[in-house]
Amino acid sequence: MSFALILLCTSFHGLFSQIHQNRPVFMNITETHQLLKAMSFAADKHRFQTRKDSAGTPYINHPINVALTLMEVGKEYDTELLVAAVLHDTIEDTATLPEEILKSFGKNVLDIVMEVTDDKNLPREERKRLQVIYASKKSTSAKKLKLADKICNVTDIIHHPPGNWTIERRLDYLTWAEQVLQGLKGSNPMLEDRLAAIIREGRAKFEVQFS
Repeated sequence: MSFALILLCTSFHGLFSQIHQNRPVFMNITETHQLLKAMSFAADKHRFQTRKDSAGTPYINHPINVALTLMEVGKEYDTELLVAAVLHDTIEDTATLPEEILKSFGKNVLDIVMEVTDDKNLPREERKRLQVIYASKKSTSAKKLKLADKICNVTDIIHHPPGNWTIERRLDYLTWAEQVLQGLKGSNPMLEDRLAAIIREGRAKFEVQFS
């Protein structure tokens, strides 16, 4: 746990001084506390989980990267959005209850998290279908978070895929991610462009291997 928290704090060092429109962006004490509390909460909830890559990467790396992508690629610095990014998989992938997030982080954060949470009681293909259908209906904040999430997931599919995924399955994932992207447009052009570029990169790489 201590290593995970050190990693989280190091990764988010840039939160305290980011350059945006040639001006430093600083977090106040309350915002810093909320983000650090979210880091600790997520690290605890995901502590027994790993990603599906062959290295068994600690799962907590993923929400860290999603929040960093919002900042570094999307130039998004809203604290509630970044907190939601850190927490975005806690309800979907752990035993976390919505009431826990509501009590500790407030309704706005909970609303964003709930918007990007899939119903794991549904089959995987149905969950994917619903993501495509409802992408355009999400709030602007949820769209931004989904874009950052997809950027990180597509990057992993290209460079650190699950060991049992064939090239064909990885190409299918890119096609699906591109369909979701269409519904998320209009929220953050920088995130949209990055996701589109990464999908093109992956498709070019996999189609060569597949041919």
